[in-house]
Amino acid sequence: MKAMVFAAGLGTRLRPLTDTMPKALVPVRGVPMLGRVLTKLRGAGIDSFVVNVHHFAEQIEKYLSENDFGAPVAVSREPDGPLETGGGIKHAAPLLRSPEGRFLVHNVDILSDLDLRWFLAQDAPENLATLLLIDAPADRCLLFDDDMRLAGWMRTSTGEVKSPYLPDFDPANYRRYSFCGIHIVSEAVFEKMAAWPDQFSIIDFYLSECAAGSIRGVVAPDLQLIDIGSPEKLAEAQKATF
Repeated sequence: MKAMVFAAGLGTRLRPLTDTMPKALVPVRGVPMLGRVLTKLRGAGIDSFVVNVHHFAEQIEKYLSENDFGAPVAVSREPDGPLETGGGIKHAAPLLRSPEGRFLVHNVDILSDLDLRWFLAQDAPENLATLLLIDAPADRCLLFDDDMRLAGWMRTSTGEVKSPYLPDFDPANYRRYSFCGIHIVSEAVFEKMAAWPDQFSIIDFYLSECAAGSIRGVVAPDLQLIDIGSPEKLAEAQKATF
């Protein structure tokens, strides 16, 4: 299976580190985030990679050319600015197609002890996407029905809700989970994304498609995970043992 690693972000919350390097190359215990993710994915059997780049793209491309991760790595360039998560996938479509018809997506700034082989085994071919979730409180959460089908999004601090079932949608009737930035995606998304703009969020896309019931979540029990999006989280990652 192929995997796409999102590495095009500006990493503004990690400044001043990201004033001189891309977030993807910020080291965690001596190893750049990108290297950690690619090594973990390769260990789980991923046989081909796509990495999107924008901020200090030349540094990432140099790093990839100088390191062997045991599998081909293609680069999806976003020279005019980051295309966000949905736009990044749409832009990389020619690089992501494969006989399997599915690919894994992993944010570069996620450090976890996830058993990726376990997660890959939770996928089902009829799913447009399978999202990795954790049962942890968060201001922004995804809402799922009892069959773990995506039904909406909510920001708890403001009560804002997004769902195709509005205006009669009641978030109290649904389970709340945090999305981990790791998902398995069907190539069927490419045709569905054709009418979308160049830049958009994959969550907005999933919400637009979830009424069909083909976007499902999988909760990883006892998952240890750090989203390295701030100096505080980076410091936490430096001390982690996973």
